[in-house]
Amino acid sequence: MQSHLDTCPCQINPVSESVSSALLYKDCCQPYHDSLCHKEIDQSDGIYADSAERLMRTRYSAFVLVKPEYIVKTTLPAQQALLDVQAIESWAKETNWAGLEIVKHTPKLGKRHAQVEFKAYFKNHNETTSSLEEKIQAHHELSAFVKVTNKANHDARWYFLDPTVAMTVSQKQPCICGSGEKFKRCCGGYLG
Repeated sequence: MQSHLDTCPCQINPVSESVSSALLYKDCCQPYHDSLCHKEIDQSDGIYADSAERLMRTRYSAFVLVKPEYIVKTTLPAQQALLDVQAIESWAKETNWAGLEIVKHTPKLGKRHAQVEFKAYFKNHNETTSSLEEKIQAHHELSAFVKVTNKANHDARWYFLDPTVAMTVSQKQPCICGSGEKFKRCCGGYLG
């Protein structure tokens, strides 16, 4: 019998009434985490998400399992050095994660972008009662992703576009994803 502890975090949805066989962590997000976290970022022989939704699921599981290095390495490379790894780790540890619901995946927005609307559920102590009962709340977000192609080896990889990262890039500069287009015509539309 499958243990709830072995179930991949991205497979747990506390608001779903449908009963399905959830994937085990070792068969779902673990290969992605192990592949990227144990290799240098420039190596291209790892296992990478084939869609924005798959990347979203692996990132959620990385938050639950406190793998900040995975969160950093799956954020657009131009934003990675600007991330606060300690803050990511603290937030991941302090949050009592309860599950994930993919509301909508829009796999193709233009040439290289996608969006995933999701709800990340977490438990919060209800301070209004005498007992510390936990109430499930949701962080509801529409996230943007970009598929970046490495021109040297034609390797294409999905990355999260982090709208919370303050960047000093003008609308007319080349895009931070390396597409060759102007920022305003590419990722600027999803970060602005």
